Amino acid sequence: MNGIRDNLQRVLERIAAAALRCGRAPSEVTLLAVSKTFPAEAVSEAFAAGQCKFGENRVQELSEKAPRLPDRCQWHLIGHLQQNKVRQALQYASVIQSVDSLSLLQRINRIAEEMNRTPEILLEVNISGEDSKFGVHPDAVEALLQATRSGPARCTGLMTIAPLQASGTELATVFSGLRQLRDRMVSSTGLALPELSMGMSGDFEIAIAEGATIVRIGSAIFGQR
Repeated sequence: MNGIRDNLQRVLERIAAAALRCGRAPSEVTLLAVSKTFPAEAVSEAFAAGQCKFGENRVQELSEKAPRLPDRCQWHLIGHLQQNKVRQALQYASVIQSVDSLSLLQRINRIAEEMNRTPEILLEVNISGEDSKFGVHPDAVEALLQATRSGPARCTGLMTIAPLQASGTELATVFSGLRQLRDRMVSSTGLALPELSMGMSGDFEIAIAEGATIVRIGSAIFGQR
């Protein structure tokens, strides 16, 4: 775990530089430190260095780590959420970035109402069209967005995962595709969708250039898994 503080500082500097290169303020981009597979001690070290927002892929891992960290930590669930894990997820996650179906949205709303919670959600969109990826098809996003108008869950934007082996040009196409989709949805639905969660350790600078407001970075902070 040596070096987490230094790694975090380097990542923040790279985020700021990437934002400035494209005429954006560094404050427009939020760093989500992805702590999946790393122990709570690593998260604690990052927290001591000033990082407060963390992302987990699995509900079980989230529920094991969150109680061991200060309440000021904000947890995002970024992995696929099974419907039978919604209640457990809402106990710890204030943001669910992986909503990809009407049935999941409805279950989140029902359970959030029971728990008196108002979670923030992002719709996960399969921009790249890969069969192996979760996410709603771009053509189905508007209907799902309309469904977010009812219920306590607040949709604040869109999320996508880019192909792992994509070229820089392909990555830019995926990320700009999410931004353009968001812009069309704002126009057609009237909803404010300020958040674009896209970009990871290997491609976040490209994502920032295409409008990312949240970058999900794990290995560049915590090391290789």
